[in-house]
Amino acid sequence: MDDNNVCDLWFAAGCFWGAEKYFKLIDGVVFTEVGYANGNTENPTYKQVYTDTTGYAETVHIRFDPSRISAGELTALFLKAIDPLSLNKQGEDEGTRYRTGIYYAPGTPLEEIRHEMASVEAALGAPLAVELLPLKNFVRAEDYHQDYLDKNPGGYCHLTPEIFAIASGYKAKE
Repeated sequence: MDDNNVCDLWFAAGCFWGAEKYFKLIDGVVFTEVGYANGNTENPTYKQVYTDTTGYAETVHIRFDPSRISAGELTALFLKAIDPLSLNKQGEDEGTRYRTGIYYAPGTPLEEIRHEMASVEAALGAPLAVELLPLKNFVRAEDYHQDYLDKNPGGYCHLTPEIFAIASGYKAKE
């Protein structure tokens, strides 16, 4: 598959360690990396982002094959993995760096994403605390954060084994 057959999305789902592992398990996702999105400074470090003064959210950049999985399906899976009503908090992690959001590039099929968000909002009967914004910037996190839970299987993660089972059980179109 060449890069012309893939699309990119950026998901802020709280701590990016577990979120990256989750997205890596989804059939049709072909690339992940963690970093910091939509902030106000240039080239922040984890230590700077952790202060909640940079405006960045911990984010997973994913690349996916749209012939196998849609932006809407990814949004639905994302919304199952987070508490979509929680503002600036997922699990034990609190602060604006842990806010939830979907960030997109030009050409992203926003109608699919908006449809999934509206469906979940209607089912929950409350407005979602999930940003849907254009990607302003993305800075790749330090190497030790990449594939963190693969390198540190006992590391902290706010996502449950049941959530990981949903991701690994998802089968994309062939």
